[in-house]
Amino acid sequence: MQQIVQHQLEEEGKRQRDEEVVKKKFWSKMKKYASKVPFAKEAVSMYFCAIDAKTPLYAKGIAFGALAYFISPIDAIPDALLGLGFTDDATVIAAAVTAIGKHVHAVHRDKAERFFYGEVRERQERSDGFPAAQTNG
Repeated sequence: MQQIVQHQLEEEGKRQRDEEVVKKKFWSKMKKYASKVPFAKEAVSMYFCAIDAKTPLYAKGIAFGALAYFISPIDAIPDALLGLGFTDDATVIAAAVTAIGKHVHAVHRDKAERFFYGEVRERQERSDGFPAAQTNG
């Protein structure tokens, strides 16, 4: 019984460390690589799922673990390798999405879409010199 409790405490500690890392570093890495990784929308949707208070603890653990792997500079395949660098990250994100997919709801995907819509608007503003359309609200 003591070993089970110890294991649960260790797992909770790991989840908390992963959560801290993800909350500190996710957005900067995503903004840098969003246009380069094919799993960007899934990762952002999973982030919103992970921070949702309604998401079960086990799903948060899976999401934060996968996102922490994406953020980590130490990968099975270094991110700097063009064409191959994010394949291990994509595999981890895909496995996590498969495992917790039923907890990634429309509200999480909608928030991800809004993030990418904003990113597209920022890139368009920089590239053509005209300000992006302003929205009220």
